[in-house]
Amino acid sequence: MGKNLEISLLLDFYGEMLTDKQRDMVDYYYNDDLSLSEIAENEGITRQGVRDSIKRAEAQMLEMEERLGLARRFRKINADIEEIYALAQTIRQYSAFPGCPSEVSDSAARIMMLASMLEKAD
Repeated sequence: MGKNLEISLLLDFYGEMLTDKQRDMVDYYYNDDLSLSEIAENEGITRQGVRDSIKRAEAQMLEMEERLGLARRFRKINADIEEIYALAQTIRQYSAFPGCPSEVSDSAARIMMLASMLEKAD
């Protein structure tokens, strides 16, 4: 069973919608990097039972992402924040040229600060 690392991110968004057992098994498999056999031994079930539970949980989370798109929006917002920050840095560099109003530099600094705050709020 190949690991789809996207599932780890989806677990952050949709994990509360799974059963406790499903959430635990997906967490063990993707975040703690336990094998199916190790999880089966810890949970007292068969390796096939672990695999089936993880596959069902993956399918549920992928369906939720298809419908809601929370992880996709999260990645898009983060990419946009990075771009805003980079553009503000460029503006700030250009504002250092003679004759550029100080408001431009001040505004760029404010944009960079706000982008930084948004990034940390994630």
